[in-house]
Amino acid sequence: MRAVIATEPGAPEVLTITDLPDVEAGPGEVVLDVAAAGLNRADLLQRQGFYPPPPGASDVIGMECSGTVAAVGAGVEGWQVGDLACALLAGGGYAERVAVPAGQLMPLPDGVDLVTAAALPEVAATVWSNVFMVAGLQPRETLLVHGGAGGIGSFAIQLAHRLGAKVVTTGGTADKLAACTALGADVTVNYREEDFVAAVREATDGAGADVVLDNMGAAYLDRNIDALATEGRLVIIGMQGGTKAELDINKLLRKRGAVIATNLRGRPTEEKSAICASVVEHVWPLVAEGLVQPIVHGTFPLADARAAHELMESGEHTGKILLTV
Repeated sequence: MRAVIATEPGAPEVLTITDLPDVEAGPGEVVLDVAAAGLNRADLLQRQGFYPPPPGASDVIGMECSGTVAAVGAGVEGWQVGDLACALLAGGGYAERVAVPAGQLMPLPDGVDLVTAAALPEVAATVWSNVFMVAGLQPRETLLVHGGAGGIGSFAIQLAHRLGAKVVTTGGTADKLAACTALGADVTVNYREEDFVAAVREATDGAGADVVLDNMGAAYLDRNIDALATEGRLVIIGMQGGTKAELDINKLLRKRGAVIATNLRGRPTEEKSAICASVVEHVWPLVAEGLVQPIVHGTFPLADARAAHELMESGEHTGKILLTV
C-alpha cells in the first residue's frame, strides 16, 4: 500500500510517499480502504519529531480517516466488508489502508459524503469528550474557545451553540472572526488587538467563562484562569504556546476552579471506543440534521501531503484540511 512517511524529523519537505506492507485485520480490528484522511496540529508535531505515536500504533502519520471496510478481524460484530465508515486513529491515516480497533469506527452521519466524513472523527471526539463529557458544559453557560476558525474551534462553536451555550471565541483576522460568527459565536475577539479576558467579562456581566477550551497551553494559562467564572473549568488540549508556565494557585482556589489537561490519542482503546459511541449517540444526530457541519477548507491528494502541511502551518485555513486517496 502507498503511505506518507516522514523520512526524518523536520519541515514538510521530509514527507514522502512510499510503499509499505499491506495491513491486516487483527482480532477486534477492521481494515479500511481509506478515502480521505484529516490533518491535525498533532500531525505537524509528529512530523517534527515531538509527538511519537503511542506504543503499538502505526508510525504513519494520521489520526482520523474515512473509508470502506475491506476486512473484518476475529470477534468483530456489527461491521462487514463494503460498509462506509469514519474512524478515530492512533496513527496510520495517511495511507491507502489502515487497521482500526472496531470500537473506534463510526458510521457516516446521514447526509455526509465519504470524503467529507474524514473531517469529523478527531474534532467531534475531542470537542464532545472535553467540553461536554469532562468539563460538563451546560445550556446557558459560557464557553471560551481559542482558535475558533480551526478544525477543533469551528466544531466547538457549532456544538456549544446548538446545545444552548453562549460562545466567545478568539481569532487573528477579520475574515476568521466573521467565519466564527457565522458558525454561531456570540462574541469574537481579535487576539492580536484585543484582551480576551475583558471581552469574556463584558459578555458575561463580569461572571467569566464556565468552560475554556484551550489549545495554547503555557502562554494563555494565567489569562485563562483570569477569564474563568467561579467553579469554571479550564481544559487544556494543546501546547502551541509552550509547555511551562507559573500557576497562581491562590487565584484558582478563590474561583474554586479546575485545570484539566487531556489528550485523546494516548487513551486506551476502551476509553476511545466509549467516546466514539457517545459521539454517535449525541453528536451524529445534530450533524445529520445539518445543525452542526464539518467545515472543510480544502483537499489535497495523498501525494501532496507536503503542501497540505504547509497550509496548516501557515494558519491561513478555516476548518479542516483533508488528504484524499
